[in-house]
Amino acid sequence: MAKKNTKVALIYDFDETLSSGYMQDFSLIPALGMKPDAFWKKANGWSKKQEADQITGSMYYFMKTAQEKNVALTRDFFKKCGENIEYYKGVAEWFERINEYGKTLNLNIEHFLISSGYEEILAGAEIRRHFTDMFACSYAFDDEGLPVWPARVINYSIKVQFLTKINKGLCKIDDVAVNEFMPEEKRPLPFDRMIYFGDGMTDIPSMKLIKERGGNAIAVYAPGKSKDKHKAVKLLEDNRVNFALKADYRENREIDKVVKTILDKIAKERDLEILKSRENKKKFLRMAMPKICKKKDA
Repeated sequence: MAKKNTKVALIYDFDETLSSGYMQDFSLIPALGMKPDAFWKKANGWSKKQEADQITGSMYYFMKTAQEKNVALTRDFFKKCGENIEYYKGVAEWFERINEYGKTLNLNIEHFLISSGYEEILAGAEIRRHFTDMFACSYAFDDEGLPVWPARVINYSIKVQFLTKINKGLCKIDDVAVNEFMPEEKRPLPFDRMIYFGDGMTDIPSMKLIKERGGNAIAVYAPGKSKDKHKAVKLLEDNRVNFALKADYRENREIDKVVKTILDKIAKERDLEILKSRENKKKFLRMAMPKICKKKDA
């Protein structure tokens, strides 16, 4: 039986899903002469006072603080801030290993990122090369190469929009096409061939959508942190996700075994559809044969 190569999307949040903290905490905030807890307290306090979206507010607060500290937030500066990100165990090797496993099943694995972090920081991330595309917050820059405005803001509700773009094979700026009708059979990445990885409340709408459409949602939690584990298990109890797993991406750990089992299932279901299609063709030929014979006799 010839097996067609089938696309599968693995879609990730970033902060505390792949990395062990917020991407801004590792280098960007220290470069501003502040500790992460102190910065986020001030940024979130400013957003609350202004009744601003917390993501948009923090983007502005980075610009404001950098100006006060005389730090130039150029693209190159942001990119260097992505070089020191720390990841959970196994993340660095995860992508190539899962890709190779997919090949054994004739599955074409594509990796996508949907994050409220910054694309400019992710440009310097060690794992950037593994992603087909990244959808994250981004700045618009002036002629001097400094940020002047949020070009793109991604919060928990907007993340769902980018799932639809992945489903339809659209790029990040296809804001009109995302709402246009496209038959299910023409969508390159069906929801039931998606696996979503997230860590918390901001991922719930995306997790719920993937799960309801027949895909799989995985809530990950930091090893050794009982509060994070409780949060992930609560998502499982509330039927928001399919799995609540420790954020350990090494071979033969829970995530590795679960994802490989899901891929096995996708491959088996594809093979079953091929067999069903073959039988339907036989049935069609049997039904058509008497009509063909009658025409010849006439």
